Amino acid sequence: MSPAPSSSITAELVAVLVAVTGGQARVLTTQEGRALPSGPLEQAHRSLQSGMRAWIERSTQQPIGYIEQLYTFADRDRASAQGRVVSVSYLGLTREAAALGSGWRDWYHYFPWEDRRAGAAEAVLAPLLPALLAWRDAAPDAPQAQRRRMRVDTAFGLQGAPWNEDFVLQRYELLYEAGLVAEAGGRHGGTGAPMALDHRRILATGIARLRAKIKYRPVVFELMPPSFTLLQLQQTVEALAGHALHKQNFRRLVEQQALVEETGAQTQGGSGRPAMLFRFRDDVLLERAISGSKLPLSR
Repeated sequence: MSPAPSSSITAELVAVLVAVTGGQARVLTTQEGRALPSGPLEQAHRSLQSGMRAWIERSTQQPIGYIEQLYTFADRDRASAQGRVVSVSYLGLTREAAALGSGWRDWYHYFPWEDRRAGAAEAVLAPLLPALLAWRDAAPDAPQAQRRRMRVDTAFGLQGAPWNEDFVLQRYELLYEAGLVAEAGGRHGGTGAPMALDHRRILATGIARLRAKIKYRPVVFELMPPSFTLLQLQQTVEALAGHALHKQNFRRLVEQQALVEETGAQTQGGSGRPAMLFRFRDDVLLERAISGSKLPLSR
């Protein structure tokens, strides 16, 4: 018989550190992709945020741009033999670099059903849906069956409901409850790579937060190089949102919101026609960061 967990509480910091490289959304991981960077909270830090920034930059040598607190995970079932574990998670944005003792992974490696840019998600969901619907219909009573039906239809865009890219966590939680992901004992091959502890749940929370935030705050600036083409900007937003955008609508909205300005330079080399290079306007970086700005996600 295993010993009962002690009454002590341990606090740790967990980082969801995101970059977009080559048109792919990437997340920094440890343990050969099985975990997110995490470490103990150190009392010497003035604040949790400064502690997270210092810890990540020291332990991985990966500089962080934008950072915000994501969520505190403190459920009782997170207790271990050493006591209850409280994880304070943070979302950070950066540009990918070689990170000490860590590795970058495509975040759709963990959530393949979330990438709807080229129809891949439908192929992943097709074999999953029968098992998910069977779980939905196996509810012990009519009220629970109705709640499950509403949750599944809303989260996965069934029965005429629209697909909402922000419902990343809700979809993962449903697959978990249905026993279809490895963390819940599932053996289904289409549910993505597992992660240690509840780190995939934390990652789902980070993806959902970022997808929602890019609609009203210009945080995507942190993921772009100093100069870029409009196509690169569109591909970055598409990678994060998980769906394709209408090219002309995207450019029209970027122009209407006056987010960028021409640098006067063009791309060099390559076989195609040179493209104009842009940069984010200085006043946008200042003013929009304070008041908020919606980045276009119209399809």
